[in-house]
Amino acid sequence: MNQRFLKAARGEPVDATPVWFMRQAGRSLPEYRRVRERWGLLEIVSDPDLCAEVTLQPVHRLGVDAAVMFSDIVLPLRALGLEFRLVDGVGPVLDAPVRSAEAVQVLRLAPVEEAVPEMMAAVRRVVAEDLVPVVAFAGGPFTLASYIVEGGPSRDHHLVKSFMWHEPQAFARLLGLLADLAVDYLSAQVASGANAVQIFDSWVGVLSREDYRDLVLPHTSRLLAGLRPLGVPRIHFGTGTSALLEDIASSAPDVISLDWRIPLDRGWAMVGPEIAIQGNLDPALLLAPSARVSQGVANVLALAAGRDGHIFNLGHGVLPQTKVEVLQAVVAQVHQTPRIRG
Repeated sequence: MNQRFLKAARGEPVDATPVWFMRQAGRSLPEYRRVRERWGLLEIVSDPDLCAEVTLQPVHRLGVDAAVMFSDIVLPLRALGLEFRLVDGVGPVLDAPVRSAEAVQVLRLAPVEEAVPEMMAAVRRVVAEDLVPVVAFAGGPFTLASYIVEGGPSRDHHLVKSFMWHEPQAFARLLGLLADLAVDYLSAQVASGANAVQIFDSWVGVLSREDYRDLVLPHTSRLLAGLRPLGVPRIHFGTGTSALLEDIASSAPDVISLDWRIPLDRGWAMVGPEIAIQGNLDPALLLAPSARVSQGVANVLALAAGRDGHIFNLGHGVLPQTKVEVLQAVVAQVHQTPRIRG
């Protein structure tokens, strides 16, 4: 197995900078689109063979150093008795949002392996290929709470914020349940062979530092502490988190993923040298002329300055309009760039 990704996540020397892309499984690949012509999203994630096939497509096509499981962060919500739909062009939709303290109080966490056994089976199929490390992921407490309360994607997250302020005890119970859910879900995937885990708390950047620190960080810290005994790298991902980086670092993940809004060297200085960094090219830049893409990649690598502990990635997921050839060129450039300390 190619070990670059795992070594970098542990801050160890590597022969070349590892690279993978969030949302690399699908989106821009023609082979994925052919699968989608026959099956819907829920059908793919519910079929271990299809899920494994789609997960491995970018490994074969792009030459990336990690495989991220093809799934959706709302999938394990079934363990809380919550139903959802995956709507093309929209995202996860809950027809019965949770918007009261009473609705939170009745939620109970069932064994996650019984709620989504197909994901564990898919992990085992991908791991059996033994090509690259397998990244399992789960939604972070605030981001999942946002979907649960808002009922779907939101621009301003005003419903979940209002619930957070008006029903602080219920909000704390909800985030506690979601932290436990993430620990159970990721532990089951690691037991099935996954080599690393990533927490997608994508929307925490919409919070003030005070609200994040007081109302969300304790649950994130407990989640990451619950994952520590697994002995695999734990990655924290969020967007718009420049003001929160020091607080995120205090929750002690092994890797923090930066978005493109902050220079990589500045973000790394904020979280400290003991934490590895993932990122942080703007995914929209992959739609630019090739020379501009190449310069953007070179800029990120220059700011990493050859330090151990850098995993090249985008600041968010691959955009559907991205050409396969551009992704292949980025992987080649990252791998071929000498790692010379600045």
